[in-house]
Parts: sequence; C-alpha cells; structure tokens
Amino acid sequence: MAHQRVALWAAEPDLDDADDVDIPIPMPSSTNEMYDDPNLQLDEGSLQAMQQHIAQQAAFAQIPDVVKRFIVHFHQAVLDNNLQEVTLAYESGWTRLTEKYYAKTEWPEAETIAPLVNDDQIFLILYRELYYRHVYSRLQPNVDDRFHSYENSCELFNYLLNSDGPVPLSLPANWLWDIIDEFIYQFQSFALFRSRPASKTDDELTMLGSEGGAQAWSSYSVLNVLYSLIQKSRANEWLKARAEGKSDEEIEEIVGEYGTKPLYRMLGYFSIIGLLRVHVLLGDFTLALKVMENVGLGQKAPFTAPTAVHVSTAYHAGICYFMLRRIPDAARVFTGVLNWVMRARQYHTRSYQYDQINKTADRMYALLALCYVLAPTRLDDNVMNIVRERYGDQIGRMCRGEEGLSTFEELFLYACPKFICANSPPYDDPAALASMLIPPTPTSPSPQNPSVVLGDPTQRHLRAASSHFMSLTPVSSLKSLLKLYTSLDAQKLTGFLDTSGAGVDEEEVLSWMMVMKNAGRCVGRVNTSGSTAANGEKDNDEGSRPSESLLGGEWMSISDLNFVIDQNMVHIAESTVGRRYAGWFIRNSEHAARVLDGIKASPLPPRTIPAQVQKKSADVPKGESAPRTTGQKVAWGGVKVA
Repeated sequence: MAHQRVALWAAEPDLDDADDVDIPIPMPSSTNEMYDDPNLQLDEGSLQAMQQHIAQQAAFAQIPDVVKRFIVHFHQAVLDNNLQEVTLAYESGWTRLTEKYYAKTEWPEAETIAPLVNDDQIFLILYRELYYRHVYSRLQPNVDDRFHSYENSCELFNYLLNSDGPVPLSLPANWLWDIIDEFIYQFQSFALFRSRPASKTDDELTMLGSEGGAQAWSSYSVLNVLYSLIQKSRANEWLKARAEGKSDEEIEEIVGEYGTKPLYRMLGYFSIIGLLRVHVLLGDFTLALKVMENVGLGQKAPFTAPTAVHVSTAYHAGICYFMLRRIPDAARVFTGVLNWVMRARQYHTRSYQYDQINKTADRMYALLALCYVLAPTRLDDNVMNIVRERYGDQIGRMCRGEEGLSTFEELFLYACPKFICANSPPYDDPAALASMLIPPTPTSPSPQNPSVVLGDPTQRHLRAASSHFMSLTPVSSLKSLLKLYTSLDAQKLTGFLDTSGAGVDEEEVLSWMMVMKNAGRCVGRVNTSGSTAANGEKDNDEGSRPSESLLGGEWMSISDLNFVIDQNMVHIAESTVGRRYAGWFIRNSEHAARVLDGIKASPLPPRTIPAQVQKKSADVPKGESAPRTTGQKVAWGGVKVA
C-alpha cells in the first residue's frame, strides 16, 4: 500500500495526468436558504466569515488535483510515522511540485488545504513551516509573513517542548535541520528588517511599536528555544557519555525519556550548531566556540547528519577564529571542510540546500584568501590552487599594503555573515525614534540621545578587521627585504625602506619590526611543526596534540622568518619547512591509477593492414592462397601447435 501511495504522486508522468483525478473533500455545506431570507440581518463578523468561506472555496478550486493528492498522502505518511515516505515527500515531491506549480507564487494557505487533512493542527503547523520557508526563499516576505512565521514557529516548538511526554512524530534529519536553520535565518532576516526604521511605512512602524512587535523574533526568545531543546534532549550529556565510551544502557539512563527519541536527539544536536550561528551573528565569538566544546571540530557526527550541518559548523567556527585573530586555526578549519566538500560534492547534488552549500563554500574560499594575506602559511595544495584561481588578483593587490584595503573590505563584506544587533530601535518611543531619523546638522552634529543610535554591526566588525589589516601593511615589504640578508645594519635597513623620501627614521622601522615579530606569533590549537596534515585535518602525533577546548591553545610561531636585534645590527634566521613528499606521491599515484583505468576502459583501435601487404595479397592468383598453419589459436594471437 505504501508503494502505491508513493507512486500516485512521485512518478513523473502522474504530475501531468491530473485531469481525471477526483478526490472527495468534505467541505462545509452552504446554507443558501438562510442567505436567501430577505429579513436576515448579518452583522459584520458573520459577513466577513461568509466572504472568507467563499474565498477559501474559490482558492481550493484552483489547487491542482495532483497537489491535493500529494497533500493527502503527505499527511497520511506523517500520521503513520512512515519515515521513508515522509523523506520522499519532503525531498522529492515538495520540490518537484514547487518547481512545476509554485515557482513564483505562494503555496495554498493552510486554511485552504485544511479540509484535505481533516483539520489536523499538527500537520498544518508543519505545512506552514514549509509554506513560510518557500515565501522567504522564493518570494519577498511582507511584515505579516514575518509575524505569522514567528507565531507558527512558537506553536511548533511549544508542541515539541510543552507536550505531556515525547511527541509521537518521526521526521527525517534533513527536515529537522532545515527547521532549526530556517528558524535562525528568519530571526536574522527580521533583525535586519527592523534595524532600518527609515524605510518603514506607518503601518509597519505601528506593528513594530506594539507589544507583540517588541516580542516577535527577540534574541531572548530565539536563544530560549535553542537552549530549551538542548536541555530537553540532554544533548550535551549524550555527547559527553559517547565520548567517555559508556554503554547504550548507561547512555539511555543519562539522557532520559526525551533523549532516547531520535526526534529530540537530533533537534538537540542541531540546536547546538544553531547556537554557534546565533552567537556569531550577535558578535559573541568566544561564547560561540564555548557552546561547541562537546561537539568539537573535525569529528564525525554521531549520526548521518546532512552536508549543510558540517558546512555551517565549519563556516561559523572559522569566522570565530578569524575574528579572534587566530588565523591559522581559521585556515585549518576552512581547509578541512573544503577538502571534504570537494570529495562529497557528487553526493549532495540533489540536496535542498545544494545552492546554499556552494555559496557558503565560495565564501570560505574568500575567507581563506584573507587568511593567507594576514598570516601566510603552507596550506593544502588542492584548496590553494582553487583560491589562487578565483582570488589570485585580489591576493596580489592586498599584498601591496594600503592599496589593497578596498579589496580587503570588499572580500570581507562578501564572505562574512550579515551580523545583527541584539536590540531593536525604539519603535515604542516615537520621540527617540524620531531623533534617530533626523540627520545631523553642523549645529547639532549628533542626535539628542546618542545612546539610541544603533550602528551597523557588520561595519563595526569590518572596522576591526580592517584595522588589523592596516597594522600589518609594513610586514610584507619588510619581510621580503629581510629574506635577502642574514645580518643587516639598522641604518642601512632604514635607507632601503625610505624609498619615497618621506623621512623614515630608525624608531619607526623598529616599530614595524615589532609589528612583524608580533604578527609571527599567535595562539593556536595546532603546532606548526607538523600537526596539520596535508588535507588540513588534525594529526595527533606525539608532541603535537591539539588542545581539547576550542578556546584553548598555546603561543606558537607561524612565520618562517625570525630575527634578533643586537644594538644596531639585525640578525636574520630563516627556517624552511620540508615538503611533505608522502602527500605528493599519493596524489600522483592516484592520478596515474585513474589514467591507467581510463586507458584500460577505452576500446582498442581498429586493426589496419599496411598498404604493401594489401598490394601483395592482391597480386596472388585466385587459385593460390597463403600457406596456413595448422593448430588452434589462443589468447594474444598465439598459435598452439597440434
């Protein structure tokens, strides 16, 4: 029966064969006799209800029959907790019907399709989650969509968290991750929407200034949902127990009733990843890494997690390290996940978030280019080849010092997430809001209340990153000059650097050298003496063990050039890291094996007879023939003598 149900809508020919489908729908019967009574007086509420009922009937009639059939069987699969059919409907059926019927329009509203599912409120909540996600991804949401999507998210999480015991619901891992991911995305979108009061209409200002507008998509409510899911499922305790090697019986006793259910277990695990993203968006990079202590980086997920989970984790963790100026750690995280994405690209081409995965990977390549400029280190050859191919010109401009500041800012704005502010403008205080909208004048260069001015968080983080880049501008030319000498007089070095005749003195050169010395050291979780493998993954050899905490680390040198100042002399020592021949031989051996397999799989060329042999055979008389050798032919054209 399950196979027949899937075949009704999943097969491609059935999508076009929708004219002869008849599904009986129990619609409320209209009482025409009551409406025909001339003495009947309808109040405004009854009239609106009647108009709404007529509009719903008209909207229901416009739904294609194949969509009705899909919703009916999707609902039945959810009721039966048939995970296979739910997965097929979610990953295949919904996407195909969206492309065919609703690529540029909204899906039918939940109230319109409610008769198809017997007004099942739980399924309608799940349907609205898909409905609003489609609006956010394909269309432009209005202010009503933003508030209604928040209300639907509250209903969904209240059902999951406040029910009497675990809910009897089975959803695939991809859908559960998309629920958490979309919940955070809509929170970010609303925060960016409300942070621009100058572009709001009067109706939008009124809604945002109301009590419900102040509570909708607040940072507290979003964080409360994520922490509640983690606490309810005991995800951190479950991860600790797995890391300690406890038995399944002990783990079940630790996590309790909710933690044993796959639904809550995966939601709790994904909420930890969601917390990482939320804290990054709010600019708290230290707390973002702290919540990931039990999950870790570069470790295998405790279950088959979607590809988007790994990519999102690495991207936001790398952003944390980058903004904390732990550039080698950020480069290691980006390199590891980009290698993994290149290997797994062919397996997630049909993923719902395939485009988003590729966009995030492109941002990580841009961030890796910034890491290479700020702290040049040896990275994986495969990844760096792609970085140079895409951003080679930008790297060259950024290495020229102050000239590359605009290029650095452009790449940073493209690669970084859209940071948000935890607090909204004072929509409930018209006077304070008006002071924000009044442009500054020469007589009043600042608003009346400067505390209500909310600067753009992205620009604030950009200024911090740009200041770090500008502080390192002398390092490139100074480093290239010092590599030419083993010892150099300070006065001579000053003369080399004062090429423009600006009057550079020895004290300024000394400050540049101190900047270069400081830039060559940082706190990191890996040791540059060989703990980073060729593919960017961790190498747990003795003497190079990474710190267990993501925030932990030790001071280490990341530069291949060191110097000592002895009075007026600068003594330079350059250390070269030997090339890792093992990785080089492995890559070339694999390439040779692929070439050999291709040669073996290709067909042999047709056998051609030389022209001289053909001429000789033509001169032989018909009665005569070439001598035959007796025997039986064997492989390779050999002859077995009888």
